[in-house]
Amino acid sequence: MAARRAPPGGSAPESSSETPDCQTRINSLKYILSKKQKTRLSARGHWSTWPAFASGQTVLRNHKPCCAPEERQSGNKQTLLTIPKPRYLEQLESYLRKELQSLDLTKKNSQELKLQPYREIFEFFIDNFKTYKPLLSAIKNEYEVTLAHQKKTIRALEPLKAMVTTVSEECTRQILALQEKEKDEINTLKQEKQHLLKFIDNMKEEKNSLQTQVERLQTSVAEEYARYLNEYGARKVLLAKLNDMHNERLEMTRHQVQDVKGEDVVKLTLALKIARQDLTKAQVKLNTTIADYGDVVPRRDFESLEKKYSDLLQEMKTLQKDFDQLHKEYETLLEIHRETAEERDNFCAELQRVQHNCTPRPNWAKCSEVIPGGADRWGRLAEGKTSDQLVGVLLEEIGTGALREINVFPGWGKGDQVPVYLRHEGEVKNKKLTKKDVVNILKDVWREKIALEQQTGKRSSLPEFFLSYLQKKYGDAAAMEWSYTLYENMRLCRSNHVLSSFYDILTGKVGEEQYHGQNQLISNLQKELAARDSSNSGSLTSKQFSTAVREAFPLKRKESIQELVDASRCKLDGTEDLIDYISLFKEDEEGNAEPFVAKLRTQYVREKQEYLSQLKNKLGDLTEVNADDLKTAFCTIDPDIDDQTLDTYIGLAYQVRREQPDQEVVPVETALERLLAGDVRRVGPSPREGSTAGFEGE
Repeated sequence: MAARRAPPGGSAPESSSETPDCQTRINSLKYILSKKQKTRLSARGHWSTWPAFASGQTVLRNHKPCCAPEERQSGNKQTLLTIPKPRYLEQLESYLRKELQSLDLTKKNSQELKLQPYREIFEFFIDNFKTYKPLLSAIKNEYEVTLAHQKKTIRALEPLKAMVTTVSEECTRQILALQEKEKDEINTLKQEKQHLLKFIDNMKEEKNSLQTQVERLQTSVAEEYARYLNEYGARKVLLAKLNDMHNERLEMTRHQVQDVKGEDVVKLTLALKIARQDLTKAQVKLNTTIADYGDVVPRRDFESLEKKYSDLLQEMKTLQKDFDQLHKEYETLLEIHRETAEERDNFCAELQRVQHNCTPRPNWAKCSEVIPGGADRWGRLAEGKTSDQLVGVLLEEIGTGALREINVFPGWGKGDQVPVYLRHEGEVKNKKLTKKDVVNILKDVWREKIALEQQTGKRSSLPEFFLSYLQKKYGDAAAMEWSYTLYENMRLCRSNHVLSSFYDILTGKVGEEQYHGQNQLISNLQKELAARDSSNSGSLTSKQFSTAVREAFPLKRKESIQELVDASRCKLDGTEDLIDYISLFKEDEEGNAEPFVAKLRTQYVREKQEYLSQLKNKLGDLTEVNADDLKTAFCTIDPDIDDQTLDTYIGLAYQVRREQPDQEVVPVETALERLLAGDVRRVGPSPREGSTAGFEGE
């Protein structure tokens, strides 16, 4: 609306968007206003003094006069009401009313639309009053610049307003979270306070009880002290009496001695002779008693010795039994030693025969001279690998080197047996991609496929999506060149997990569920480790790391947990205890994972093989199995398995969907091979340690 009403020759930036009809209308109105009514001037050259408060609608409604008081104007109004309004003013007011009525004030920018008619009226004034046109134009331009500056300032502050609103909401959430967090702590402190208050009350009661006991003991001590004083006085009196009695006894003894001295000597001699005879008899009797009972011991000593004897006898029997057991174990160990010695001799002879017949171990260090990258790259490739694995690495390097020298591939034809992404007749150009380029393309294929499946909610076939992805990205003409190049690189590079897993799924050797299952396990472990890292430092101690792994994989054995911990510490010093768990999940530019992730994937395959080995042992000697027998075997080795997972495993073994209940019998080996290709793992703990024999379907 502002662009439609911009006056001709004005400074409004919207004038370029006017329509021809609107321009004609404005020019016509401007011509009429300028011809019919000019500004009325008096004979002296002043403007008309027709009042703004005359009859009719005024233009500036909110204008307040600032010259004469209201009392002075009230008398003049009645006089000036009879003066007719200038025609030019009436035309301006009429035009303003029409324009204001035609506006849609419900829009967001209604104030700007409402301002445009007033801007046009003001420009008409400026154009008609030539004398004041420079001043009025300067005033208008200054207002326009100020309004533009204010709009610019408002637009600049709008993002800040949104940011302030967002920050305010975030702070509010944090405050609520802190209040929620502190609420539990406050409740705990209140409970602890109540407990301490009860403890204080108990202590006060105990203190009062002890105080009562102290007072009672003080009273008892005072009574005992009084009794002691009485006893002390009585003892003194008793000692005095004893001394008196002793003195009296001494006096009596002295008098008796004096009386004995006065007795007859013959009586004393006869008494002495009789005493000696009694002594001789007593001596004879004593000797006879000693002779008769010399070997007899007291009953107490006899019972003590008898008890010691029984204890020693029991101990001797126990030691004899242990000795017999040790003797049997010793004989068994001797037999085992003899058998071990025989086996050792046999192995030594076989080793000598093998060393004599077999070729010597190759010097793998020579490969560094022909492998691109030299000894450093060969050292990284050969680290921790067996001879068989080194042969695979060497063949991979030879194959990729030969692949770079090939310019074209022969087409496989367009038969039904040919995969859809390789159906082409004639020669196909080799794009000569590096391993890094192949890894990036395959990762992008996975990302696009996962995004499409999340959007549509349906699982698509990887071969068909692979071809459609290449056609969409590189065009129909070049899609086969990229397809053949990627296929040959995946076929040769078996040591790279990204390439080998994509190749196995693309060719149907492995189900796509296994790829997503391994990624889900790794993702769950990352979340558990991040949850344990309360400080968000990216590092955990060995104990915290082991606990997190055990929480993420509750069904793993202790040996498997220890293997993962050892793999996470392979790059640490012996004394360092912090594990940087974020770096454990990183990959190099060629998609090679760290030893920790490789160990996790190896354990995934090994545990699945053990699980299926237990299933095979449970099936026994069966050569064919139906769905019910397979369900029973699964429920026996894994009692916690749910119905949904069980139906998924049965459908995977019989290659049918859940809505097809009638499955035919299939060979046991075929069912196990199909289960091995899918995402099959234990749901609950094993009821017992089953057989972990090697699975033949691998």
